[in-house]
Amino acid sequence: MPTYDDDLRLAHVLADAVERLTVSRFRAEDLVVESKPDLTLVSDADRSAEELVRSQLRRTRPRDAVIGEEMEPTGHGPRQWVIDPIDGTHNFVRGVPVWATLIGLIDDGKPVLGLVAAPALGRRWWAAVGSGAWAGRSLTSATRLSVSKVSQVSDASLSCSSMTSWDAVGRQEAVLDLARDCWRERAYGDFWSYMLLAEGAVDIAAEPELNLHDMVALVPIVTEAGGRFTSLRGEDGPFGGNALATNGLLHDEVLSRIGL
Repeated sequence: MPTYDDDLRLAHVLADAVERLTVSRFRAEDLVVESKPDLTLVSDADRSAEELVRSQLRRTRPRDAVIGEEMEPTGHGPRQWVIDPIDGTHNFVRGVPVWATLIGLIDDGKPVLGLVAAPALGRRWWAAVGSGAWAGRSLTSATRLSVSKVSQVSDASLSCSSMTSWDAVGRQEAVLDLARDCWRERAYGDFWSYMLLAEGAVDIAAEPELNLHDMVALVPIVTEAGGRFTSLRGEDGPFGGNALATNGLLHDEVLSRIGL
């Protein structure tokens, strides 16, 4: 199995550079915010952060492809860096500190590395295949992550997106029923639900509509922590347009209840 230690060190360097930019623009009075054609928001910080990552990857990994949220894909080949410069842009532009830079790597069709940097929360999470999942401020100051061992829905903590978003896939009632049966239900939102799951604080996380750049970085962190990450149709990985992540013990039951 190939190792991705050098790529992981590079991901931290990229996150350090982006963090300096995004933190300087967070709650800035002159932040420029626009609506994209899909009615989601984008700020000047999103675009600047993605260009910063792309420019560094052009220098350090010129043979690798890059897929990002704000710009067209570049390059070809089996290795693809997948970037979400600011996951949680709506939070970012409103001054809510729950936002992060997501840096993921796909190698030969499989997500093999993920880093999630949330500077306003003072947290960073990362993983590479075969190396475990970790959280901390740096590679040398980290705690290994492990999902929970909750095995009953009645004891589980569920984090999902807004209930109204489930109308789009016709699963709102099923999700409501699941939430009623869970011990606790909250919508922590975006990347944070999945990082809490990897830490063992949440047992189930799900969203009905996601893009590739929303998920690639999350998958290795969840799976290396011992969890499972699939689409709502049960396909492993980030390629199904939606997500269900659990501690693994609950996955089949939850999938049977809210899956498509």
